[in-house]
Amino acid sequence: MAFPPQFLDELRGRLSLASVIGRRVRLTRRGREYTGLCPFHNEKTPSFTVNEEKGFFHCFGCGAHGDVVGFEMRAANLSFPEAVERLAAEAGVVPPQESREERERSRRQASLYDVVEAACAWFERQLRQPVGRAALAYLQGRGLDDESIARFRLGFAPDGRSGLAEALRAQGIPRELVLEAGLLIDPDRGDPYDRFRGRVMFPIGDRRGRLIAFGGRIMGEGQPKYLNSPETPLFHKGAVLYGHSLARSGAADGLLAVVEGYMDVIAMLRAEIPAVAPLGTALTERQLEELWRLVPEPVLCFDGDAAGQRAAARAVERALPLLRPGHSLRFAVLPPSEDPDTLIAGKGPAAMRAILDGAEPLVDVLWRLGVSGRRVDTPERRAALDRHFEDAVQRIADRSVQQHYRQALRERLWESFRAARPGRRGATGPRASGRAAPPPPPPARDGLPVDALRERILLAVLVNHPSLLERVEERLGGLRFSDNDLDNLRQEILKHLHSAAPLDSVVLRRYLVASGFARLLASLLGPGTYVHAPFARSAVADETALAGWEHAYSLYMQKDLKADIDRAEQRLASEMSDESYSFFQALKNQEQDDDDEREVPG
Repeated sequence: MAFPPQFLDELRGRLSLASVIGRRVRLTRRGREYTGLCPFHNEKTPSFTVNEEKGFFHCFGCGAHGDVVGFEMRAANLSFPEAVERLAAEAGVVPPQESREERERSRRQASLYDVVEAACAWFERQLRQPVGRAALAYLQGRGLDDESIARFRLGFAPDGRSGLAEALRAQGIPRELVLEAGLLIDPDRGDPYDRFRGRVMFPIGDRRGRLIAFGGRIMGEGQPKYLNSPETPLFHKGAVLYGHSLARSGAADGLLAVVEGYMDVIAMLRAEIPAVAPLGTALTERQLEELWRLVPEPVLCFDGDAAGQRAAARAVERALPLLRPGHSLRFAVLPPSEDPDTLIAGKGPAAMRAILDGAEPLVDVLWRLGVSGRRVDTPERRAALDRHFEDAVQRIADRSVQQHYRQALRERLWESFRAARPGRRGATGPRASGRAAPPPPPPARDGLPVDALRERILLAVLVNHPSLLERVEERLGGLRFSDNDLDNLRQEILKHLHSAAPLDSVVLRRYLVASGFARLLASLLGPGTYVHAPFARSAVADETALAGWEHAYSLYMQKDLKADIDRAEQRLASEMSDESYSFFQALKNQEQDDDDEREVPG
């Protein structure tokens, strides 16, 4: 039985080679590959490797080699059709029967790759001709040199109706193939004409790097600004990621950013940051699965404005049913009026990496979107918020992930409801407004002293959100940290506040690195801090970060209050007077008012 090549490509794309093999072989990740004991011969030292990126396995001991279908054939002693049918059932696809017409279609599809390749080469040549001078100047003005233009195979489609059609016809390529490749528009009347005219051309490849389509940016003021190829036998927009094949090697280290446009991807890859982009649409299920084939937790980059938050909410909704153990998303918020291209050009790759390092886990974004603008000061409002999150959790198909999300959100709800109780004397911020507050830092589990943990949290928030410095300057200036290194960093941050430099996170980090705090910053702005205080991340909104900072500050200040109470109690024991008793009672009342119901990390 023969299967169409495009079906076999789709089948390989839907299955994780490491997951299929991992059912029979205990695999250990080693850089970009997995290793294990070969299932096809006896050995004590692993010589069996799996390359997920390239889609094959190989044993250096016995020479076994193949793809996911080949492995299933050998491991289960199946014929090729039997292995394909078993894997297809696992992937949820139905194997087609290849007829004579389908074989002809497969032959034509192979020819379509040649058509798209020929078109790309022609666009590249036009960019270097006088007709492409303005387009070349545009690309150079965006910071691209000749090496980058060649690497990404950028080109130009002249503003004529038949330049490409005539060039491909001169190469003997039938017009019907050019039409089928989506490169011509066939009107009801008249001859077909070039689809792309007067545009800078960005070739689009599949995961293997084969060219399948184009995106074009118009030169001038016309519309649409960006135009993609239509759906073709090669190109299905909802299953393709721009930059996929180029990002694969870099993504082996676990980092992959998802950005918006062609130039963003190019800027990121030039900065050695793996990145891809969907093609002008919200992420689809197929694209999410492609991302997870590359890394367990890709980082989605969004603007911080209302449109960006709506896009983030759509991504959360799309991802929830697909979550499974070890596969999730993180979310990074870009500075106002910045995209990755402009941010890297203006502030360097380190600025972009800092934003990606501070990306929020999906559960944090789900929480933040859910509580935004909600009041929880009555039982009914709390029940509504509880129902909102339960509805979201129910959409997660994997039972284990669903259980952990339910537990995490209920813990946050409990803390938020306690913090939002009205009627507390002297209450301010989220507590007084009845709005949901950020959860407090959980107890430290890594042996770090509680005071040092709180000091790190206070500084991490301000390094990531320096615009808050003016609002907390007096309180920060009145502190004396128990950790000398952290206290020196605190003083250096205050010194920066009083300079003429802008209150920008990237500027502040550069200043602190230049002042000798690079190693401390790397530790401070890492998972060891964020796991206890997710509100300290740079991607969190300033008001949420401020509420978290004030909460951490109140917890930190309790240590001084408790010390004062201990001294007052000792004084009262040795000197029983009205004055001593009044002083002791005043401190106890203050302790009662200062968040006595909150759980203290420790």
